Amino acid sequence: MSDAEPSWTVAFKTLGCKVNQVESEAIAAALLGRGVAIVDESRARVIVVNTCTVTGEADAKARKAVRHALGRAGRPVVVVTGCLAALDAQSVAALSERVVVERDKDRIAQRVGALLGLDPVSAASPQQGRARFRTRAMLKIGDGCDAFCTYCIVPYARGAPRGVAAEQVVAEAHRLVAAGASEIVLTGINIGRYRDPSEGVDLSALIAAVAATGIPRLRLSSIEPRDLTERFISTVAATPAFCPHLHVPLQSGSDAVLASMGRDYTTAHYAGLVDEARDAISGLALTTDVIAGFPGETTYQAAQALAFCESLAFRNMHVFRYSARANTPAALRGDQVEAPEKSARALALRELSLRLWRQDVESHLGEARELLVEELVEDGTGQRVVAGRTRDYLRVRVTLAAAESDTLSIGDIVDVRLAGFESGRVAEVVSASLVR
Repeated sequence: MSDAEPSWTVAFKTLGCKVNQVESEAIAAALLGRGVAIVDESRARVIVVNTCTVTGEADAKARKAVRHALGRAGRPVVVVTGCLAALDAQSVAALSERVVVERDKDRIAQRVGALLGLDPVSAASPQQGRARFRTRAMLKIGDGCDAFCTYCIVPYARGAPRGVAAEQVVAEAHRLVAAGASEIVLTGINIGRYRDPSEGVDLSALIAAVAATGIPRLRLSSIEPRDLTERFISTVAATPAFCPHLHVPLQSGSDAVLASMGRDYTTAHYAGLVDEARDAISGLALTTDVIAGFPGETTYQAAQALAFCESLAFRNMHVFRYSARANTPAALRGDQVEAPEKSARALALRELSLRLWRQDVESHLGEARELLVEELVEDGTGQRVVAGRTRDYLRVRVTLAAAESDTLSIGDIVDVRLAGFESGRVAEVVSASLVR
């Protein structure tokens, strides 16, 4: 570390879900407010590893991240938090005497401050603390889950559902708007179950309250099928700020597999809810999660799932090979699908997802979209690349001459016209031109 390098340096390695991301950002904001510099791992005195343990594979990645952090030059202290820390603190702590395990994320900033030798009574500056918010700001509204799907460890790691007070959520939304945020993503674990702990406010009422802050764009990280209620759908449809995109986890397109997963709906029920949402919300884009090779899934059931996903024409599917998580009912089953078969089924689902995405984009080429500018970079040839997402969650890039982009800034919302798939990309990115 050079003489000019600040002595209070912290790095973050965040694994897993968007909730972990927003929690890491909150910790970083608190540390920034106390004068700590957020740096890359090679320069940090303390590295915070926010872990995920939703599957066996995630568990292994978390432990690898901790070991990698421990191997950095300067022998940093590694503070481990997140779901793996909550479930298996003893084995994580045993990795090294330089590992500090902290289950309570609300205490991470305090623990890191103590490790750096900060004054324990120093207060954070809200202005500094907000310095890291992104143009798309994630706002955590709840934690915990009581669904107890047979493959999932989250209810054990994060506990029972609990919502952040609506007053606190709305106050934070106001701060984000004042700081220049153009989009807020309400996130959490199973947020469709949101209830204010004292006021009885549900998710629909919270959406209306956050939209009333004047945020230009508002969306959810995801929502479970059972929470696509008539009240929710009508609220979203009547809220201009709400972006026409919903991520609704399906997990399987086979009723038998859904039942063995402990999911509380059938494919017919799911399809009916999706139809209602599409009828009510103009231009709705639907994305989902699907697990391939769940224990006991037969070849026929895998084919059923593939056909069902195709019939719903998802904009995109996040496909996961089933990975056993110890101490869950699914992991104890004796009818595990062999790894090569799981991979083949996942590949078929991913190929379908790509085909559906291309068909969807092709059906909208030439149309105008509203784009939130999230990146504005030189490409080395005298041109600048504008990148961001549309309201219906298409990733879009626009290449401009430098002079054309002089009036653009990060956080601007501009109109673009969809042109086609970006050269060299197999999925997800659309090329476009600015609408002048």
